[in-house]
Amino acid sequence: MSLLETGVWGQVMILIGEVTFFVVLGMLLLAVALAFLTVASVRRGKFYLPQILIPAMVAMEGLVKAFCKLLGLDDGDLITFFITLRNSMNQKAFSEIPVEKRAVFLPQCLRSAQCPANLTPEGLKCRNCGRCQVGENVVWLERLGYRVFIVPGSTFIKRMARKYRPRAIIGVGCLVEVKDGIDMADRMGITAIGVVNLKDGCVETIADWAALRDVALLGLEPPSGGVDLHGPAQ
Repeated sequence: MSLLETGVWGQVMILIGEVTFFVVLGMLLLAVALAFLTVASVRRGKFYLPQILIPAMVAMEGLVKAFCKLLGLDDGDLITFFITLRNSMNQKAFSEIPVEKRAVFLPQCLRSAQCPANLTPEGLKCRNCGRCQVGENVVWLERLGYRVFIVPGSTFIKRMARKYRPRAIIGVGCLVEVKDGIDMADRMGITAIGVVNLKDGCVETIADWAALRDVALLGLEPPSGGVDLHGPAQ
């Protein structure tokens, strides 16, 4: 290799190194800015630049989360903020989707410990026995036109989404489950809104049924005369 070629190659390597340095520096500065923006949004209860926050948070979530922790924001606050932000951004699109193209996924942990429902290839089939609030709410949702699934895990959600191809879903669960569900729906091209449980755990958790009903009615006319919540026990 000639002296000239060696010099040119060295300059190219230096240029690559400089570009890499500035790219990394830019990402760090952007992550810091996003962390400050997120913390400010959480503490003031107001979204700042949501159109920028969502794609940036998805692309740089780990880095932003690290800086948010340094700024005193814990994981729970950050996940809650993420869910609230995504719900806000998805609300308009969700409301424009016909109810027959929507589905609701409920976690099986909401049922009573004495639940008589059987597990099927499409999740639990509620018998509306009255031992918990799942039955009456399933009846209410189905009478609105929703397809409702009571599932033991994300595998069922993926399978049912691929089988029935809903354009919009409502996911109910704990903080982490709801966030993961929104992420999964986004990857599948489905508009999702999450409703976080009032009480977490593995058995007899409590859903925010009022919030679920509010979401379910987005873009729909409230049923005239109300909807009977109590179907016949089976």
